[in-house]
Order: sequence, then C-alpha cells, then structure tokens
Amino acid sequence: MADYVLSCCSTADLSEQYFAERDIHYVCFHFTLNGEQYFDDLGKSMSLTDFYETLKNDPDTDVSTSQVNITEYLAYFEPFLKAGKDIFHVCLSSGISGTCNSAQNAAEIALERYPERKICIVDSLAASAAYGMLVDSLADMRDAGKSMEELKAWAEENRFKLHQLIFTSDLTFFVKGGRISKTAGLFGGMLNICPFIEVNREGKLIPREKIRGKKAVIKHAVKKMTEYVNDGPDYADKCFISNAYCYEDAKETADLVEAAFPALKGKVLIFDIGTTIGSHTGPGTVSLSFYGKEREEFQ
Repeated sequence: MADYVLSCCSTADLSEQYFAERDIHYVCFHFTLNGEQYFDDLGKSMSLTDFYETLKNDPDTDVSTSQVNITEYLAYFEPFLKAGKDIFHVCLSSGISGTCNSAQNAAEIALERYPERKICIVDSLAASAAYGMLVDSLADMRDAGKSMEELKAWAEENRFKLHQLIFTSDLTFFVKGGRISKTAGLFGGMLNICPFIEVNREGKLIPREKIRGKKAVIKHAVKKMTEYVNDGPDYADKCFISNAYCYEDAKETADLVEAAFPALKGKVLIFDIGTTIGSHTGPGTVSLSFYGKEREEFQ
C-alpha cells in the first residue's frame, strides 16, 4: 500500500463513487449562485440537475466561482500529514486558475510544520474529466507500486499527450464569459454554430473552429481524436467524456468513439461537468478526453 495519498480538486469532475473506488481524495472549489455560496462538492450541496436547470431557465442568473485558497489547502493537507502520509496533489490547469499557486504556497507552509513529510504539487494543464483522466492514470501507477517521484516524472511528460476537445450547442455562457462577442453569439445561435475548442500546451482553452450543427461537431470531435491518436502513441486504452446537462450528446459522442476505436468498447466513461466548470460553460457542453500525440503549440 502506498505511503502517500493521491489527491486533486473537485474540478476533476469524476463522480463521488469513482473517487472512492479509486481511493482518490479531493478538495472542493466553491461557486456562488444568486448571492449564496456553495461548495463544488459533486452535487451534494446542490444537485447538478437543480444547478443546470437554474442556469437554463434564467441565463442572467448571477453565478461565479472561487478557487481553493491557501488556508483551505492547509486545512485539507494537515490531517494527511498528521497521520504520517505524504501527499501527491494534482491541480486544475494553471492556464485557467491560480489554484496551483495556492496549493504550492500551502505546501511550503505545511512542510515547515511537518518537515519529515513530502508534498508534491503537479499542474495537470487540463480541466474537468481530462484532468480526472490524468489523475486516474496516476492512480493506476500508484496501485502498481510506483513512487511519488515516478508519478511526477510520468505526469509532467504525459500531460502533453492528454487531449481535451470541447464543444457546446449553447452559446449563452460563452457570450456571458466573454469568449465570444454578443453579436457573434446572436448570429451563431441563429445559424446553429457550435464552437470547437481545444486545450493548448499552456492548459488554456482555445477556440479552434466553428462547426454548424450539433451532429456535425460531434463527428468532427471524433475525427480529430482519430487523427491525434493514430498519429501518436497507441494510448487509446481509455477515454473520458464529461457533459454539462446534455447526457444524450455525450452518449452519442461515446458511441462514435467506440465505433472508431473498437478496443475502447465499454471503456468510454461518461461523467458530469461539475458546478465550477459548469458555471463558465453553462448547460450543453461536452468534453472529450484521451491520450495521443503531443499537443500542438497554438494560441
């Protein structure tokens, strides 16, 4: 049994059951909805159905998010350290959040109190189930008896081979978040345009293409997956899909993935996008994650 705990943030968007089965610990982000603050705790404080129905019924809903701060990280780390455990913690992408800095600062303070212990902080350069997929791979390594140092080396090399392809059929929150203009959102909605987004080497979400029609963008995502996997190492032994209150879109994507990659039959897992990521995407977003060749350098 490993002498360290494997840890991440709730924004890895795996389910409570999955975290428990894989023995992965997590610390919660927060979101504020109409002036009331909640934990992003996998739907326990507020069900994901209630959350997304609120956003869907009133796109002008006041919703915002906040990351885990240094004090919270310290409170989260300390019980593990006190119990004699080291900590391997993987953070949400530094390209979209400052939580990695907070975790690192908290680790430095904690190690002053527990100098005999070790804390390793790794930037996933990913979000949602792509982030969860990286942590899941590290859980496999931990279970195989690998050390924290081996996990760190593997994560920092292979995170660039982890692809995240994102698309949405609802532009409302992309306009609200400033990712596209109101004019573009208006005409995009009229023309049934679905933005196609990828995560670059800096862990930032970059709009890449505009695809007309939901079915077309789903096919495009799977085509891209085929290109990235076939041109790179044969890492297509698992695939994670996360969805923001649009399970049928995620299932259609999963079916096409399994048709394109027969070896993945039954290995494509579908998760929900949680309240932190969902506050920015709104309902209607799907994220497709897999390993392949290294990510390109694009801005």
